[in-house]
Amino acid sequence: MASDSRTKTRPKSRAPEPSLPVDSPERRRLPLLLRRCWFNLNQTFRRRIAHTGVTPDQFTVMRTVLEGNAAGLTQSELTRLMSSDPNTMASLLERMETLGYVERKVHEKDRRAYRIHLKPLGKKKYEQVREIAIDLQTDILSVLPPGRREEFLKHLALVGDACRLAAEKVGR
Repeated sequence: MASDSRTKTRPKSRAPEPSLPVDSPERRRLPLLLRRCWFNLNQTFRRRIAHTGVTPDQFTVMRTVLEGNAAGLTQSELTRLMSSDPNTMASLLERMETLGYVERKVHEKDRRAYRIHLKPLGKKKYEQVREIAIDLQTDILSVLPPGRREEFLKHLALVGDACRLAAEKVGR
């Protein structure tokens, strides 16, 4: 009997069997899901803030510095908090310094280190972009029931910590 494409039904989506291998096609894949989330979130945010001249990474630096130590964060602290690498952070901060968003002051106890501070223009840009960031996060998290959003973020933080620990083990 010939199959009519109009009568074909898609297989019902069901929870994978616990005995299936972690890389089974029937399972959701952590790396792909994290990448899809990050890529789409970053691209959407980039488009929404393009008119401000600020990039998503620059906004994250601004927010992290403002939420950090009142004396200013060191470049290495900022690198760790943003899950970045030292070369990327140095380049990012150099561009932000040129734009007048941040300043680097020599650390009071370690002349090799710098503390990062937001300049008035950086604070102004941060406030301009902050509302857009809040709106985007609210839009994205609205797919979850209100009572589950904090739990989701808590679990996502646990996954992030587990990824960091796994990377540290490999680096040893």
